[in-house]
Amino acid sequence: MKVSVSTISIAELDVDLLFVPVSSEEIDSGLEALTEAFGSVVERARSDVRGDGSNATVLYPETGTAKRIVLVGLGTAETTTFEKLRLAASKAANVAYNVKAETVGISIPSLSMSGDDTAQALVEGFVLGSYRFDRYRTSEQPGEAAQRLVIQTTDHDKQVRRGADKGRIIAEAVCSARDLVNLSPDEKTPTLLSKAIEKSGKKHGYDVSVWDKALIQEEGMGGLLAVNRGSQEPPTFSVLEWRPENARNSRPIILVGKGVVFDTGGLSLKPTKGSMDSMKCDMAGAAAVVGAMEAIAKLDLPLYVIALIPATDNRPGENAYVPGDVVKMHSGKTVEVLNTDAEGRMILADALSYASSFYPEIVIDLATLTGAAVVALGEFVAAVMTNAEEGSEERLTDITLAGAESGDRVHPLPMFDDYNEQLKSTVADLKNVGGRGGGSITAAKFLEHFVDYPWIHVDIAGPAFWDTAHGYSQAGGTGFGVRLLTRYLQHVSEKKR
Repeated sequence: MKVSVSTISIAELDVDLLFVPVSSEEIDSGLEALTEAFGSVVERARSDVRGDGSNATVLYPETGTAKRIVLVGLGTAETTTFEKLRLAASKAANVAYNVKAETVGISIPSLSMSGDDTAQALVEGFVLGSYRFDRYRTSEQPGEAAQRLVIQTTDHDKQVRRGADKGRIIAEAVCSARDLVNLSPDEKTPTLLSKAIEKSGKKHGYDVSVWDKALIQEEGMGGLLAVNRGSQEPPTFSVLEWRPENARNSRPIILVGKGVVFDTGGLSLKPTKGSMDSMKCDMAGAAAVVGAMEAIAKLDLPLYVIALIPATDNRPGENAYVPGDVVKMHSGKTVEVLNTDAEGRMILADALSYASSFYPEIVIDLATLTGAAVVALGEFVAAVMTNAEEGSEERLTDITLAGAESGDRVHPLPMFDDYNEQLKSTVADLKNVGGRGGGSITAAKFLEHFVDYPWIHVDIAGPAFWDTAHGYSQAGGTGFGVRLLTRYLQHVSEKKR
């Protein structure tokens, strides 16, 4: 979608649809400026506009050049947030899609937040709300996404342009992650996923190297190799690197994404309905990391960032790993496998262990790791945990703030050492499951055994994939984590200035 900024008056903006977000104060005062620009139809429809933003009111103006107007309430100007702006813009995007509007205008409202933040949130919400995954449809769809978005502002056009560009870049990166998650499993084997990552690197300007099975064996990634044993497809391990000349950090920040391209559960087979049927999303952590790399490269973020993506599927093939197997991991630790469906932590543990070789400043992993995280927090919030290294409280505060600002919300869970008791094995250093209670925490405690640096773990099992549409996400992959990581890294960059 092409995004531009214009200072032309609202009455003269020639678009198929004009989206005007309005505050409760503007609604109460009669929307005089809009009535003057577009006629008495605005005044007649004013009572239909709900201040809580729960509806979108469509008008056909008597004057002006816009063919349609969409009014969405924001609540009071004082209480308007980034998320309210995104949700309002997504409602306009749905209207634009349904009426097949090719050109859409957005009028920047007068709010206490800066023009670039306002523009970024509105563009993000509109682009994300416009997203549809129609790759496999053979019949014509009832709607069509807009091709051009014009941000209308009366002043500070440079500031607004900067925010609009950020919003477009970040939203497009989220859409890239959504595309990867929504792909049919047969189109994203580990090899095909690695090729998609290489293509992304060439397009967006970051470096990619892909390890084949021989290199993975040479490196001793026993967890990744064990999970892959039941598959006919070899595993891959992708290393992504963004290292600008003006990087403000000498030691890298490392992102790790779980890349289980399809998860049957292995011999600990999942039930199909409500579980295995959505397991093409089990690489949503990897997709989010790819999207984040695209965003930081396009934003030219002055940070040295490496991303690691171990990829395999988990199938009950003839040589599949079995409960009772003892696996020697990359770190040298041994793990007793008691559930082959606890495979994500096996491949992440190898990647986290390998991350040590870079002497990282911090490592953040994203994974659709446990159903327990969904039980604890539901579908709209990810669980976040960190190790007890110095600065743990600051890390949790920073990632939680990034989640609140970006819309990818996270909530901390405890990491008390008591949970390690559940991971004790009678035959190995660890077992790969810790029992029913606190499952998302014991999974994180398992991973903690493979890190020796500041580390944040984000369990995105709930918000990574939805069965029904909500807000600015359609059913399917949500791209959760792209905005979280991007916002977190922007904060890190600002602190290092």
